[in-house]
Amino acid sequence: MLSELPLWMALRLTEGLFGWSLGIQTLEYLRMKQATGPQGLWAWSVVRREIPQAWMLRVLDALFEPGVHQFHLWLRLLAALVLIFKGGSLALVLFLFLGNLLILIRWRGAFNGGSDFLTLVVLTGLLIAYTVGTWASPDLGAQAGLCYIAIQAISSYFVSGWVKILRPEWRSGQAMTIFLNGAVYGPLPDDHVLRRPSLAFLGSWAFILWECAFPFALVDPAHAVGFCAIAACFHFLVFWFFGLNRFFWAWMCSFPAIIWCAGQRFGPDLMGFISQAPNP
Repeated sequence: MLSELPLWMALRLTEGLFGWSLGIQTLEYLRMKQATGPQGLWAWSVVRREIPQAWMLRVLDALFEPGVHQFHLWLRLLAALVLIFKGGSLALVLFLFLGNLLILIRWRGAFNGGSDFLTLVVLTGLLIAYTVGTWASPDLGAQAGLCYIAIQAISSYFVSGWVKILRPEWRSGQAMTIFLNGAVYGPLPDDHVLRRPSLAFLGSWAFILWECAFPFALVDPAHAVGFCAIAACFHFLVFWFFGLNRFFWAWMCSFPAIIWCAGQRFGPDLMGFISQAPNP
């Protein structure tokens, strides 16, 4: 069952979902060839002015030369497919991690906000898994990598909810209407239910409480599945209304780690360790 996720199944699900997410991102970059070319709107010649070190500028100029950059993206797409169908390795994940840092530099740190953050989080978790697995044990590496991904993702949900509590427009429900008025389908119709202050208020607080309560997903695997299912619906709605498809797949990558971590029983082991410690 999904709520009783074995360690290596959780790692493979993470790799498979992440490979799919990374593949979608890479295809989007490949479609932007003209826009990122020398005459494009996002030409490297504009961004390079922000690089102060001469030696670094020479290296990046070579790496972001249009032909080299496109070749890197095709290699990245191939690596994503390998991750989906075969699984990861230290060399493969290290290539993806370093390549992702280059892409972040190319886009001044982020192309798509939160999805870029989760992409880097999952890549870091996989890098931890295979680095520790190479020098210590594969099981320990997988555990460390999955725990890192889960902690980062859960913390992000919690912080997002806490920030909303601090904002009066979210506490009143006005923020939800404001955001939906800027959706890809245009402003909400005058008779839309979310223009009713009471429903906007309830919807806003439902999101706030769900995000702030996300750490409770670790109480039990069933709780984790429920929280992740709500999160999947939430991110799908974000995609539907705002066209942010990257968010949906990027955050889905963290769900196997969250569910696996919820199934671990660290408490009894920790208490046993404490009871065996010498008295001061």
